[in-house]
Amino acid sequence: MPSIDMPLEKLRDYQPALYRESDFEEYWRTTVSAAIRQPLNAELIPFDLPTRSIQCYAVRFDGFEGGRIAGWFLRPDASGKFPGVCCYHGYSGRAPRPLDLLAVAAQGICVLSMDCRGQNGQSQNAAVYPEGSVAGWMTQGIRDPKKYYYRYVYADALRALELLARREEIDEDRLAITGVSQGGGITLAVAALSDRPILALPDIPYLCDYRRAIAVATAGPYSEIPTFLKSFPDLLEPAMRTLSYCDNLNLAPWIKCRAVISNCLWDDICPPSTIFGVYHHLTCPKQMAVYPFHKHEVPYEHRELQFRLLIETLLESRPSKAGA
Repeated sequence: MPSIDMPLEKLRDYQPALYRESDFEEYWRTTVSAAIRQPLNAELIPFDLPTRSIQCYAVRFDGFEGGRIAGWFLRPDASGKFPGVCCYHGYSGRAPRPLDLLAVAAQGICVLSMDCRGQNGQSQNAAVYPEGSVAGWMTQGIRDPKKYYYRYVYADALRALELLARREEIDEDRLAITGVSQGGGITLAVAALSDRPILALPDIPYLCDYRRAIAVATAGPYSEIPTFLKSFPDLLEPAMRTLSYCDNLNLAPWIKCRAVISNCLWDDICPPSTIFGVYHHLTCPKQMAVYPFHKHEVPYEHRELQFRLLIETLLESRPSKAGA
């Protein structure tokens, strides 16, 4: 089977070792606790979207340790308790907007999307990072694990899911999370750090197996890391230590909910091996959909599969978290 990475038979056996620091568990325990404890101060601003039976809102809530995070929220215009989906977006993009969320919302599911801080949406990035980085987000704060950009993003994403779960119209036992590329990586991280989701749908996930990614990715933002290290070669060890905390390879064993992942064998941005590496450390119910001739993209057929999974999991089977 063709691949820009390893042959498929080798991909199916590729399971790199975890490389957690000794304080990995404590790092995330304290971060998650602080993220959940911090008040959301959420604001939902009605938005006039001419749809039938759907209410639409612009969302604002406090980011982790500062700033305001933006997004969108759609809900059925009816009373009762509804399932919910939280959506995360790709690198340097912005949250899916109302029309992007409408197909799911129209099924009787509440949908929340989140702009990552400082990227091309409306979320503020209030964090102060140690001096020295390259353009982009991969090396912001890379000198200090507690100041690293993706620590803040993962915490913001947890807070977005909390905002959704705490809404009075939400059935907190029927929550799913999803995203593409960077959003897929955030989905994996949130699934590892929160017990709330019963279904995770990460597509062609980024933020996976950093050590291999920076060695083999020929396109996309992983290259920001070696570019930074070319300028600061003495920071190789501390940089890799920082990255280890936010690498989904190290977070994967914590995921408990069902996970269905897409992986494209011609993807030169998120190399297939990096996704297989994470997948092989999942101990939860899992499935990988492999697309041999696609690049960094989500096939229509996979989007249809996801849609069916959401309906089946959130509306038809009515599972509980205990049975997920």
